[in-house]
Amino acid sequence: MSQPRPGGRTARTRAAVLEATIDQLTEAGYAGLSVDAVARRAGVHKATLYRRWGTADGLLLDALTLFADRSVAMPDTGTLDGDLRDIARSALAVLTDRAGQALIRAVVSAGHDAQVAQVIRAFWTRHNTMVARVVDRAADRGELPAGTEAADVARAIGAPLYMRLLVTAEPLDTAAADQSAAVVTAAARAGVFARPAPHGAEPPM
Repeated sequence: MSQPRPGGRTARTRAAVLEATIDQLTEAGYAGLSVDAVARRAGVHKATLYRRWGTADGLLLDALTLFADRSVAMPDTGTLDGDLRDIARSALAVLTDRAGQALIRAVVSAGHDAQVAQVIRAFWTRHNTMVARVVDRAADRGELPAGTEAADVARAIGAPLYMRLLVTAEPLDTAAADQSAAVVTAAARAGVFARPAPHGAEPPM
């Protein structure tokens, strides 16, 4: 049996359907997401969508997976300041992107859906792995104390930006991203995110 060719009709159909999913989420929110509505937008027979994605949540999951795969980029500026600034600006790009905003708000609306949570955990695992490489390089250069927790660094960078998007509606701009990165850089250098030394052990030098 022949496999679908990359860039062939199957890929074009998926791209059209996921673009329509984003459009529907942007205009109608998670509550307004349905297979029928997406099929109409995409110009694809709804039987195709039911066969491949099954439900509206299946569409959301695929859109999330595709978006997450494109949203993790490894910075390598040679300095902690530069790397964390790049990470913050990448987060800003996601949070100010039409698709990013629609998907993030859909995730919030989906609540505790187990499949959505699994996709989000997978994204943050990849993201934290990338931040861990940044942290390890900085520690090797002597810019950070040993034992700095990459996951805590990642959360601290993103939290102020997500707060602006989802809670305060303050502007999301480069200044906000750079401020977040600068604060986290200073805190990390001061050891705020370093694991405490085990009881009785010498603190890391």
